[in-house]
Amino acid sequence: MTTSTTGVQLKTNRRWLATSVELISSMRFAISLLSLLAIASIIGTVMKQNEPMPNYVNQFGPFWFEVFSKIGLYSVYSSWWFLLILAFLVASTSFCITRNAPKMLKDMRSWRENVREQSLRNFRHKAEWGFSGTRAELATQLTERIVARGYKVKLIEKDQAILLSAKQGAANKWGYIFAHSAIVIICIGGLLDSDLPIRFQGWFHNKTPFIGNGVIADIPVEHRLGLGNPTFRGNTLIPEGASSNTAIITQKNGVYIQDLPFTITLNRFIVDFYSTGMPKLFASEVEITDHETGKKFPATIKVNQPLLYKGLSVFQSSFEDGGTKMKLIGHPMSGGSDTVFPLSGVVGNTTPLKNNDVAYSVEWSGFRPFNVENMAQNGEDLRSVKAPQSFAEGLGKHLGSGAKSAISKDLKNVGPSVQYKLRDKTGQAREYQNYMMSVKSDDGYVFLAGVRNSPSEPFRYLRIPADDNDTVNEWMRLRAAIQNPPMREQAAERYAQRALPQSSDDSQALRKQLAQSAARGMAIFAGDTKQSGYVAVSRFLERVPQAEQEKAADIFMKILNGSLWDLWQIARQEDGLPVLPADGKHARFLQLATNAYADTFFYGAPTYLQLKEFDEVKASVLQVTRAPGQNVVYLGCLFLVLGIFSMLYIRERRLWVWITSTTDNQAHALMAMSSQRITLDFENEFATLKQQLPQNS
Repeated sequence: MTTSTTGVQLKTNRRWLATSVELISSMRFAISLLSLLAIASIIGTVMKQNEPMPNYVNQFGPFWFEVFSKIGLYSVYSSWWFLLILAFLVASTSFCITRNAPKMLKDMRSWRENVREQSLRNFRHKAEWGFSGTRAELATQLTERIVARGYKVKLIEKDQAILLSAKQGAANKWGYIFAHSAIVIICIGGLLDSDLPIRFQGWFHNKTPFIGNGVIADIPVEHRLGLGNPTFRGNTLIPEGASSNTAIITQKNGVYIQDLPFTITLNRFIVDFYSTGMPKLFASEVEITDHETGKKFPATIKVNQPLLYKGLSVFQSSFEDGGTKMKLIGHPMSGGSDTVFPLSGVVGNTTPLKNNDVAYSVEWSGFRPFNVENMAQNGEDLRSVKAPQSFAEGLGKHLGSGAKSAISKDLKNVGPSVQYKLRDKTGQAREYQNYMMSVKSDDGYVFLAGVRNSPSEPFRYLRIPADDNDTVNEWMRLRAAIQNPPMREQAAERYAQRALPQSSDDSQALRKQLAQSAARGMAIFAGDTKQSGYVAVSRFLERVPQAEQEKAADIFMKILNGSLWDLWQIARQEDGLPVLPADGKHARFLQLATNAYADTFFYGAPTYLQLKEFDEVKASVLQVTRAPGQNVVYLGCLFLVLGIFSMLYIRERRLWVWITSTTDNQAHALMAMSSQRITLDFENEFATLKQQLPQNS
């Protein structure tokens, strides 16, 4: 009883194993795996891989970030499920080759000589004819003709007849073997170049990614990978004049430090641009120092022209700022003072900043020596709060740069720019991008000051009008005056005197009322910590009956523009400057300045930092790789090309001729022909043989 049960169990296990092998080695299983790989490759192409995790949080939000992180979409090609699919594909294809290749090789060598006369008569492509002579003579004649057409021929004596068996294109079977072997070889090459060796070092040698900041030379050995690491792909950033002997291998939870057998010194970085601002050429002139021999030699690394040395490939990947030194001027954006102060910064570093005893830190994140921009894209409205429709209709004609795109749509070089984050003591930060030079708009020249709340947003721009000296000084002077109550009162009195110059008792009362209205209007426009500018004006005019809002808005803006002109001239006199002529040029400046002040509430910076001088330092980003699987993949590609060529262009054909004797000096031939694919070429070849072989028979 026990023996019987054991036997049944063994048969069941064998049947289960045979079924599993049959499934894994089947074509439908391989096609399913290839489909999954194709989908994964599409995801890896569409979604940027191995980016810093905060970038994905900003892009997808906390919920989807966690979902995508769990299934490994941020590093698809090194995820466990992608490598598992590759492993199954290797196993499936290997089983398929193991099962079918021996049969194919045997069939290639076979002459298929077991056919009989009756079976040949059942072929679709067949022909018969008689011959005056012996069957041996006919066999000799047919052999010569068939060999002349490129066939291999074998004669077999059987059943008082001669079977002529011929074949051509049997190498077609190699196409199947080569193509399937190519899949295995390419997958193995991909696995060799994956991060599996690095994972093995983490599992068996206690290597862990490094998290945080620090000097590379001081990072402990458990975060470093040695020179014997069989495969890796890392980056190194080298400023001009600096050196590096390590590469950074990014992981989702930190980085590994990969030691290199040589030191790379960047002597000079070269970059050229197209007129659109896209880089046309960038290259690194470096010096390599071999650690083992001390040998030094120069090299130039260009895009698609890597440096190959000691089994490593050094590619030109991209370029960054290497620590440009900058000198800036800080302009206060709040309060009644326009006193400037100097500030210095280095890209990549942080500078402390104090404003009204409030501590900030400036994180210098980028510098660009020139910017070719489509200025229509930079014309996005800075303000995020929209005025009520009824008021917007009455006030719309007064709005300028803050409400509409005023920049030309042509591509223009707008000069150098600096990018930085301003972080407060609570850790909250906004990102700013300020241009050094003024830019021509439809209404005049303006300085662009961009702001965004997160990297996923585009920059929105405050447009500060340039004065007669192409500076921001006049606007800063007016901004400070708007927030100076005593100066506003003085300007209101002067405006009333200018608007109502008569000295009668009635005009005195009207002048007083007008001065009060002007002072109140400027106070509303100056605003407070909650709202200012046109938003504050719109909230004030909401109290007016709707039917009278348009007329009230027109009167309000006339009084505001007139009193702001006097306020500007008083501010100039306070600084010892002459009064400006009231011409169209200065009227346009005042309108732009008014619009710009209205936008400062949304700009949200306590200080405007204007770039004055810079000493640019370029840095080259080099990718250092060791890819032993690369040559394996090349071999697989060669096999794939050979396999596809063999399957498409080599056609296997089999030919049989059954030769029998009818009388002592008469013979009869029965010819049959077959092929795996019945094509037009095959039909033509059969017709030719059918015509030529019986000749002289």
